[in-house]
Amino acid sequence: MSENYQIPSVGPPTKDGHGAALFAGFLGWTLDAFDFFLVVLCLTAIAKEFHRSDAEIAFSITLTLAFRPVGAFIFGLMADRYGRRMPLMVDLVFYSVVEVATGFAHSFTIFLVLRALFGIGMGGEWGVGASLAMEKVPPKLRGFLSGMLQQGYALGYLLAAVCFYFVFPRWGWRPMFFIGGLPALLGLFVRFRVKESEVWKKTRHTNWSNLGREILSHWRLFLYLTLLMMMMNFTSHGTQDMFPTFLQRHWGMGPTQRAVVTAISMVGAIMGGLSVGLLSDRIGRRKAMVASLVCAVALVPLWAYAPSLTLLVVGAFLIQFMVQGAWGIIPAHLSELSPDSVRGFLPGFAYQCGVLLAGSVGYVEAILAQRTSYANAMALTAFVVFIMAAAVVAVGREKRGIEFGS
Repeated sequence: MSENYQIPSVGPPTKDGHGAALFAGFLGWTLDAFDFFLVVLCLTAIAKEFHRSDAEIAFSITLTLAFRPVGAFIFGLMADRYGRRMPLMVDLVFYSVVEVATGFAHSFTIFLVLRALFGIGMGGEWGVGASLAMEKVPPKLRGFLSGMLQQGYALGYLLAAVCFYFVFPRWGWRPMFFIGGLPALLGLFVRFRVKESEVWKKTRHTNWSNLGREILSHWRLFLYLTLLMMMMNFTSHGTQDMFPTFLQRHWGMGPTQRAVVTAISMVGAIMGGLSVGLLSDRIGRRKAMVASLVCAVALVPLWAYAPSLTLLVVGAFLIQFMVQGAWGIIPAHLSELSPDSVRGFLPGFAYQCGVLLAGSVGYVEAILAQRTSYANAMALTAFVVFIMAAAVVAVGREKRGIEFGS
């Protein structure tokens, strides 16, 4: 048992309205991921329309990831100063408008600008939504519900694949981005159904200078969390962002087949996030994450070099089960490591700084694929980042089950 472990609270699970907050955070992250992965799925079609290479469109993904820390910084500060609800509502409306505008982009330059703006919105949602949800859920179920919250990301990818399956063959890529305006409706749900965090009310800052000093006092924790999130983002984006392109270029799949295989892999991701999240409530956050990442290493050959379509699907399902199994613990783990007074800012900003440092992985894979093959590029990247991520997780701390606001 970790020396930092505390006995979980077993208070009433609904006393702070955690259901509505969890639903809002989950759906916000789902729609965030849905919008993000539309570019991933439509990459080659967008490249064709703008007369660009795969690598150049992959750079737009990197650009989105690079601007996510800006959103985390702005909305995270607002969350610790003014509460979690208001910044979450503003963010949801902002990135919805940007996503719809992307569908009207008439040049590659405008497309890049809009993807950068979307990155700001995407970066702001996770930290605010996760802090609001994790501060409300029962500590004894925090790992499992963390897995549920984080797998909004996998569900968003799954929904994007379903949308791609039905919309793209008939109307092309632009109408898919119009559907990305749906998060604005979620803002209304947050406004009328989600209550403010009681933990924030107890630890709120009365001025900006106090908040700034508190953030700076935890610089060592911030550096570790950034390193951790850099490696975790290498594992997810390194196995997801270029995967549909790998299926097209290496396996010769059309849009329908790519959508089906991607959707199946995301079912594995959702199951992994819930299962490993629940496991982390029993054996600890770090042990569960390391176990998932080590298993992922063993699955790389099956995933990248499958000799048949059936084994390819099995490999895709299992690799995402393990990757998102480890990822499912992240909302709980980062929230538990972060002090109450900076929980709106610190986890989200560290997360998105990690994204910034890892954001080039899709572009790197595309360049490597030009020199060797997509299979080699994907396999080499996955093997290296899984091992390094497991090492970073293992050397860290954990505070499983800590009582917030006490």
